[in-house]
Amino acid sequence: MALNVLLVQSDAHGARTVREALAPSAHYDIDWVDCCALGLARLHALGRQSTTRPKGIAVMLVELSLTDAVGLDIIDRLHAASPAIPIVILTPTRDAAMAEAGLQRGAQDFLLKERVDDYVLPKTLAAVIARAAAADTLADARERAQITLNSIGDAVLCTDIAGNVSYLNLVAERLTGWPSAEAIGQPCDTVLQIVDSTTGATTPNPLKAAARADKTLGLPSASLLIRRDGVALPIEDSSAPIHDRDGAVVGAVMVFHDVSTARAMTDRLAHFAQHDSLTNLPNRLLLHDLFTHELLAAKRHATVLAVLYLDLDRFKEINDSLGHAAGDQLLKTVAARLLECVRASDTVCRLGGDEFVIVLSEVAHARDAAICAEKVLHSLRFPVVVDGHEVRISTSIGIAIFPDDGNDVGSLLQNADSAMYAAKGLGRDNYNFYRRELNTAANERRLVDERRPAASIA
Repeated sequence: MALNVLLVQSDAHGARTVREALAPSAHYDIDWVDCCALGLARLHALGRQSTTRPKGIAVMLVELSLTDAVGLDIIDRLHAASPAIPIVILTPTRDAAMAEAGLQRGAQDFLLKERVDDYVLPKTLAAVIARAAAADTLADARERAQITLNSIGDAVLCTDIAGNVSYLNLVAERLTGWPSAEAIGQPCDTVLQIVDSTTGATTPNPLKAAARADKTLGLPSASLLIRRDGVALPIEDSSAPIHDRDGAVVGAVMVFHDVSTARAMTDRLAHFAQHDSLTNLPNRLLLHDLFTHELLAAKRHATVLAVLYLDLDRFKEINDSLGHAAGDQLLKTVAARLLECVRASDTVCRLGGDEFVIVLSEVAHARDAAICAEKVLHSLRFPVVVDGHEVRISTSIGIAIFPDDGNDVGSLLQNADSAMYAAKGLGRDNYNFYRRELNTAANERRLVDERRPAASIA
């Protein structure tokens, strides 16, 4: 692949000389501009205000007498625009002293115009580009080393063959709560107390285990480090034996780090995966799990369970007239009111759009579901002020009862949905219990009256 040379030279004759000198090698493409401003424009077009050398330009070949700039100011401006691109100065013999000064201002080499030919010019450019590539490699290695050093946040703790602490770094001091001066010589079980976060049982010391097994070991994922002040920190580690020159195990080293933030983020992501982002209610996925759990408990204890399927009346009209932001605010208010109408043991879920489900666990009889439905209807009739507008909302509720109306999650939700459609057909703002003939009517209605478009989901 040909290398791009940015030639910044004022006269066309000189540019032609450069092209002819590089033509036999076929390794270079010339991009000629006749002033400093155009050279700067080429560099800025590549966005090269950074310290990394762009792939678009391999080298700049620059003369020091241009129509819009003269002397070392040219080098200063081009080098400042892209400091990683090597610069070779083209100069007549009479200006060689100025070219040498340019080497102190960012240029890598200079070439006398009188010596530009198809041997000297390609050789000079090749040497400069090679040096720049080597400098890039060295800079990359230094940068990686610096990043690695700056990123080290792991704790390191070492023990001798007897299992006593022989070394802690600063991070290990902070995580364990033990200053190095006090920890060294202590049994590692004293300094490094690790328990299972689920059972609270003491975890076998990984350093002793690694030394005994003579291999690298890791902690169980649910491990907690009990700091000296009693604070528990979730940690992850890798423990390995330490060998002497003869290969004998003389101790162990443990590298570990606090994963509180990572685990908190994992928990948060898990929460988002199972909860509606707008109302923070359980979503459809979590509803299925919770509903299944309640259903199994009801079957096991031979109790009654009720499902209320809610669909807000005329919500699309409100959403369309006031906007999605107002619709979202209204949905959050509805969710809060629904939670106030149920017990802590009941489940309120947002299926999506303006549909909600309430699962009432351990109801004594169907009348309890009706009482809850009446509370919901009454609560939602109170107007809501959204963006200065007083909005009135109501809902239609379908009710299905386990075991009479279904034996599984799917059938109970479907039957409650059918009952909700029947409630809408009766005039909205009311509730209706499921009856077997409702399924046929609901299915017929779905064919001619598809579900209304959902409100915006944050």
